[in-house]
Amino acid sequence: MSKFLTASIGRKFVMSLSGIFLMAFIAVHLGLNLLLIFDDSGDLFNEGAHFMATNPLIKIMEPILGLGFLIHILWSFFLEYQNWKARPVKYAKKNMSGASSWASRNMLVLGALVLVFLVIHIIDFFWVIKFNPEEIEQLAKGDYDLVAGQFKESIFTGILYIIGGILLGLHLSHGFWSSFQTLGVNNKYWLKRWQVIGQIYAIVVAVGFAIIPLYFMLGLYK
Repeated sequence: MSKFLTASIGRKFVMSLSGIFLMAFIAVHLGLNLLLIFDDSGDLFNEGAHFMATNPLIKIMEPILGLGFLIHILWSFFLEYQNWKARPVKYAKKNMSGASSWASRNMLVLGALVLVFLVIHIIDFFWVIKFNPEEIEQLAKGDYDLVAGQFKESIFTGILYIIGGILLGLHLSHGFWSSFQTLGVNNKYWLKRWQVIGQIYAIVVAVGFAIIPLYFMLGLYK
């Protein structure tokens, strides 16, 4: 096992597996957050948030999810360091713009920016909902008021979350299909299909997360 993890394919395998796990979580998380704009009463979102907070399976998955994020983030920096060490000339850079997408050439930068956004998101919402229920109880519509209130009251917060959604989408536009490629779930026919599915998934995630703050910023709620 140790030899597998130290090999190039083993390191990429861990990165891809953790990435697929997190992409599944992102899809579920987006689905829950979209309830914010489907029901202005806040009941649907509150019910979904309550289910996620009280479901025994979700409680078991929370530490696993946290570990998945940690592994994916730390492993990406480790891989970048290994690649940097393996370069014969550290300062030499080739122009690869014609052979790869912008996202694929800047995955580490995109990942770092998404990490910053994730920390802000945890401070804004997760920490309050999870560890400060007294603050939630003071709000008329509970969790809904906490999340929707941020976007209603602060244009800066709304813009920040729109940018965060776009950055996540860019990161996923390459990460999605490359994860399946690394795991070997592709061939000359499926590679193009995974790339198309990955692009669609990335667009849905970016637009989905961006449209939520826009909905409240533009005053479309009742």
